Order: sequence, then structure tokens, then C-alpha cells
Amino acid sequence: MEKILVINCGSSSLKFQLYNVDGEKYEVVSKGIAERIGMVNSVIKIQYGGSPKQEHLMPLPTHSEAIKGVFGFLLNGALKSMDELSAVGHRVAQGGDIFKGSVLIDEKVVADIASLSEIAPLHNPAHVLGIKAVQEVLPNIPQVAVFDTSFHQTMAPEAYLYALPEDQYKRNKIRRYGFHGTSHQYVYEECAKLIGKRGKIITCHLGNGASLAAIDEGKCIDTSMGFTPLAGTIMGTRSGDIDPYIPLYIMKKDGLTADEVNNMLNKQSGMLALCGYSDNRDIESGLLSGNEKCLLATKCYVHSLVKIIGSYIAELGGVDAIVFTAGVGENGVVMRHMVMEKLAFLGIKIDEENNKLHATKVMLSTPDSKVKVFMIPTDEELVIAKDTMRLCGLK
Repeated sequence: MEKILVINCGSSSLKFQLYNVDGEKYEVVSKGIAERIGMVNSVIKIQYGGSPKQEHLMPLPTHSEAIKGVFGFLLNGALKSMDELSAVGHRVAQGGDIFKGSVLIDEKVVADIASLSEIAPLHNPAHVLGIKAVQEVLPNIPQVAVFDTSFHQTMAPEAYLYALPEDQYKRNKIRRYGFHGTSHQYVYEECAKLIGKRGKIITCHLGNGASLAAIDEGKCIDTSMGFTPLAGTIMGTRSGDIDPYIPLYIMKKDGLTADEVNNMLNKQSGMLALCGYSDNRDIESGLLSGNEKCLLATKCYVHSLVKIIGSYIAELGGVDAIVFTAGVGENGVVMRHMVMEKLAFLGIKIDEENNKLHATKVMLSTPDSKVKVFMIPTDEELVIAKDTMRLCGLK
């Protein structure tokens, strides 16, 4: 049996999940998060198996202290010694066009991840800190980097290039990268099992951040997020696709800086701007109680999803299945119903009872539907754990 730790570092947080791996069986034995790293009132929240979550207030001035704190609590209930740990897998947001897949981490990999910080300033520096923090505590343990962007590296140039001067692509690395790759990969593979073939599948990762992917025979041919996670469909607080002149117009009209407009587009827009709520539970509650802004916001959201799905059907030359996943996708009963209604022309018939379910693997369309629609809970950590096992040669 092997023990694999999966880590997802943010600028002030560190999520973790510990697996016992026995053959093809992956069991989560502990998970949690270190929050407010480098701030006051920092805390580590941890859960062992199915036991209640514990919270431990403690100073965490850096990611190194956070890693040490996490390891200390894992030794209290999930590990007998650090020698039991076989490997560590890291989620890394931006792999650029350097990383086509997951890799074993060495000094060059760390340097390459750091070199991409310019185009992922909120994420990649934190991932480097997490990797180095593990190296400091466990210098000899193998570590693996699994990239959000790798799955989308199969896109052709016509899908990832922007119509900008070539110099912007070569010098500033501006192109479509896409994100949520591990999630799209996971739910695609699960859906392929359900329909019995590796066909044409559109995956919809809909959380506070949201992206869609068009996948043909296991290869991503297009995805909705772009150079940054701001592009694509409307999201919780992000605008999604807008006229590219709008930010420049706002800067000129209101005298705002680029950083202020960036903050507006990422944190003050999307569903929050349309109806005052960014959490889909609040939005659906408002919609069902007759809140007209919540209804309009949901219509806008569904409109943006259907536009992208329609374009992907054209790119794929047809579609076998559509998958909803992530927080909104797994719980947005009204939103899913509205999307499927809009796509009824594809021969989709809604299974009304199944569509009332939350966060479970189920077919949302009736068996006689020409195009199948599924809800499949995502499991990005499992993808990372499996890639870590594979690259470290563990069985």
C-alpha cells in the first residue's frame, strides 16, 4: 500500500488530501486546508476519514510553516511517520506551452513553473512556495506537478491563437491556454465509460469559476477560458467574454487604472453584478421566490453556456454527450433544466426526477434521448494522485 499526498497551494492557502492506494483503490484518509497563511488568525482545518472536521488556530507566517503544521497533524491521526509517505503531487495552475503533461519535479521544472509567474501571478508563485516547502521538510521524497493547462495542449493553432501581432505570442506568450484541465479530463473519462465509447463529449465545469471543453476521442479541441481564467462563460464574479474595448473605455471614461479594472472584471462582475449574488444557491432561491434580477441573471448565464455548447457541437461535428460538473454544475437544478430545454432540438429529453438530484453521478436525460446529458461529480485530486503514482513508478 502507498500513501500519496496531494497539495494545492494558493497565495494564502494550502489544500491537502492524503490517499491510501491499494492497487486500483484510492481511499481518502485525511483532507483539509491551511488558511490565512502570512496573516493573522491563520488556521489549519483537518478531517480524518469520516470524522468531524477539526480546526486549529496557529501562526503560519509562510508556506513552510503551513506544510510543517499539516504534516504534524497528519502524524496525529493519518501517518505513523513521514517515512510512510511515498510521494507528493501538486496542482499547478499554469504550465504554459512548456508542459504537455504531468512531470516529475526537479530544479528545472521548478524554474520553469516560476518563469510562468508573469502570466499566472496569483497562482504559480504559490505553487513554487509549496514545492519548496515540501523539499525543505522532505528533501528526498519524489514530487509531481500536474498542470491545469496540460489537458488543453492538444488544441490546434487555429483554436489557441489570438488575432494579435505575432510578437505578442512569441514575446509575451499570449495565447489560449485553458484551465480546469484535470476536471475536464476526469469527467470525460467517466462519461466515456457511461456511454461505452470515447466519443464527442462537451464537459461543463461550472463553479464560481467556470469553463467548458470540447473533447473528441479524449483530445481537447477547444476550451472556453483563454489566456487567463477570465474568458468564456459568465461566472460567479467574473465577466466572461466581453467586447475587448470595454476595459479601455472604462479606464478612459472613469479614470481607473488597469489593476482597478482587472479587479472589477474578476471580482465585481459576473452573476454578482447582474443580481447581487455570486453563490448559485442564493441565485436559485431568489429566482424561485420571484426575484426578477436573479431570473435575468440566470437567463444570461444559460445564454452564455448555450452559445458555447452550440459552437462546440459545430467544431466537433456532432456530440454524443454533455456533462455538468463542479459546484454549480452538480447542484444547479434550475440552471441545468434551462440549458437542456434550450438544447431540446438535439433530441434531449429531461429526466425530471434525476435532474432534482445533487452531486451524484446520474444521467439527466431520458434513455431515449439522442444526446445523453450527465451530472458527474469531479475529482481533480484523484487525477493528481493517479498521475503521481504513475510518474513515480508506484503500484
